[in-house]
Order: sequence, then C-alpha cells, then structure tokens
Amino acid sequence: MPTFNTGLPSVRQIQVFIKDKINVQIGLTTNQSTEGKILWQDENCICILEDGTEKTLIWLSAIAYIKQV
Repeated sequence: MPTFNTGLPSVRQIQVFIKDKINVQIGLTTNQSTEGKILWQDENCICILEDGTEKTLIWLSAIAYIKQV
C-alpha cells in the first residue's frame, strides 16, 4: 500500500492547488484528460470537481500529469 508522505514536493504542490483552488488539467495514462479543481488527496487517489458540480475520484496510478491551467 502506498504511503502518504507530505514531505514530498509533488504532494506539497497538490496541496497548494487545493488550498488556492487552482484549476488544473489532469492527464491520464489512457490519453484522456479532465479539468477542474482538486478537492482533496490521500495516499490512493485525488478527488477533482469538474464543471463546478461533478466530483470524480482518480487513482494516482492512473495519472500521467497534473498541470495548472
């Protein structure tokens, strides 16, 4: 099981996205992508709010990249 290490720069960057309510684009390993605001993260997945209404859970293992838009 993955550990949630808040000392990692990647975890801290996602926390900044959450705290500042920054819109991000998340690219998936399936070549799909989604945009929205990250609501929370844990050691397994993140929750993104798409279009201001739809919540989607994304497993970290499915993420290819996250970038600010």
